[in-house]
Amino acid sequence: MRKKLHVGVVYNEPVTDSSSERKYISETGVLQEGGKNLSTDAIGLTDLSEVGVLEEREDIVRALQENGYRCTLFNVDRDITRFINYIKNEKPDVVFNLCESVGNEAIHEMHIAGLFELFEIPYTGSDPLTLGIALNKVRVKELLLYHQLLTPRFQIIRSPVRITLDESLAFPLIVKPSREDASLGISTESVVNNFNDLKKRVRHIIEQFDQPALVEEYIDGRELNVAIIGNRKPIVLPISEIDMSTMPKQYHRIITYNAKWMKETDEYIHTKGVCPAVLSSEIETVIKEMALKAYQTIGCRDYARVDFRLSKENKPYLLEINPNPDISDEAGFARSARTYGYTFEELINKIVELALERAP
Repeated sequence: MRKKLHVGVVYNEPVTDSSSERKYISETGVLQEGGKNLSTDAIGLTDLSEVGVLEEREDIVRALQENGYRCTLFNVDRDITRFINYIKNEKPDVVFNLCESVGNEAIHEMHIAGLFELFEIPYTGSDPLTLGIALNKVRVKELLLYHQLLTPRFQIIRSPVRITLDESLAFPLIVKPSREDASLGISTESVVNNFNDLKKRVRHIIEQFDQPALVEEYIDGRELNVAIIGNRKPIVLPISEIDMSTMPKQYHRIITYNAKWMKETDEYIHTKGVCPAVLSSEIETVIKEMALKAYQTIGCRDYARVDFRLSKENKPYLLEINPNPDISDEAGFARSARTYGYTFEELINKIVELALERAP
């Protein structure tokens, strides 16, 4: 009997920042303190997006087992020796890499991938360099501009003292952490309409996240996601739209942290994925070409998602490139894959096969 290929599913469980006030995650996924629901914007330091990786992990393990693979699970924590022992003792044939941080430090995502490189174990998703570049929003935007890919005009602000706004930028603006993902640090208050609100928001980002603030021109329009899979001949999957047309008027139509992760909030409830997005053939072609060029520009591998804003004048602006995005069964990537014709099990199998092509 042929031996089953062993897939090690490597992920990181949510970690509550012990340096801040005591917090915990309820069974509903809502951040609480003393039984009271709290605003993620007020807390900022606990990343509930990592809760989603637990659901993603279960979906992927199920699909892998249905495809005939043998699976082991490993939760990466700060004990890196324990992680290295797992690799040496379990000897997975390939790793399905779902690790996005170590000890709440997102930058370590690239270092975990680096360990797979050193051990010469094939693993899914992008390499360390691409993961590190993608985490630096400013560097990504500089690369996009160099390759003539339209992205909102921006400025990086490193200190909340004596802010001087670039004359090329016009309100409204949106303020984000410069080195985070999963919409961490983004709320409806991130969109500012005057200089006083800009100063407050910049101060909030720098103080809460200990990193520079990225200030961009806010593009009022439609939110589009483009999923891509493959390497030598990447496939651009059908474009998905995040429909926010029913969002209550007190919220800006942006993908906030609440909209992504906080299931009991208005922002989550009124943020719905639709695929395929209704677009003219001309706009669809332009967006797919831009997405593929961006995917290749920063060296994405196996699968990635590219996020756009389509302005009211039908001008597409590239916002972010997301290597190793959420591919759980209910995520937007899987939605696009199903529209293309993949089952979820076929999608997961395809990603493993792409990684195995790199096996020594």
